[in-house]
Amino acid sequence: MNLLQNQFREKLFFSVLLLLPFFSAFAQGEKKSKETQVVKIDSLYREDQFYFGFTYNTLKQMPEAASQQKFSIGISGGFLRDMPINKDRTVAFASGLGLSYNNYNQNIGISGTAKEAVYTILGSSAFDKNKFTQLLIDVPIEFRWRTSTYESYKFWRIYGGMKLSYLAYSKSVLENSEDRVVITNNADFNKFLYGLYVSAGYNTFNVYAYYGLNPIFKSAKIDGQKIDMNAVTVGVIFYIL
Repeated sequence: MNLLQNQFREKLFFSVLLLLPFFSAFAQGEKKSKETQVVKIDSLYREDQFYFGFTYNTLKQMPEAASQQKFSIGISGGFLRDMPINKDRTVAFASGLGLSYNNYNQNIGISGTAKEAVYTILGSSAFDKNKFTQLLIDVPIEFRWRTSTYESYKFWRIYGGMKLSYLAYSKSVLENSEDRVVITNNADFNKFLYGLYVSAGYNTFNVYAYYGLNPIFKSAKIDGQKIDMNAVTVGVIFYIL
């Protein structure tokens, strides 16, 4: 009986030894397969899909004697779908949806009503506050070049394209020591705006510039002269994810 037990143990021992290389090879193959899968997933990265920007807003082609007062700012943010078009994913198109809030301090007084607004050039002593603000729904469409890799979050980028905007809300405020005139959703504002923009930078810090191609007002006039001023903004923009 002892002899049979010893023979069985010897056979079991040698069987385990023979199977060990097989299990080792199987485990290594499975590990390599998982690593390959991870690399494939990571290599299909997308860049810069959320953005936030801060701008200094200026107005060009203003009527004679009109000028900007104080500092005019803008804030924007949104989502862009990154769509790489080359194997290294360093060239891409992107499109998305965003919001912009723009503030313009200037001396063009707006009075009357939203449907029949009246425009005048104000002297510096004729008002304490005079501005108009706009809330826009943006659809940016851009071409992208960058030096990114799926292993690095720091890279150079140059993005440029066109931004289409819909005016969702507007408000003008004319305030002096005697009166305060507030007009919302002025019918003279252009509902649809469009322009070209570019952003460039490294890592977190990027400069941004936008040039409006059509006027902010569609039908406003001062002394019979149409107000054809357009927006030009410069600032910084931040991209994440």
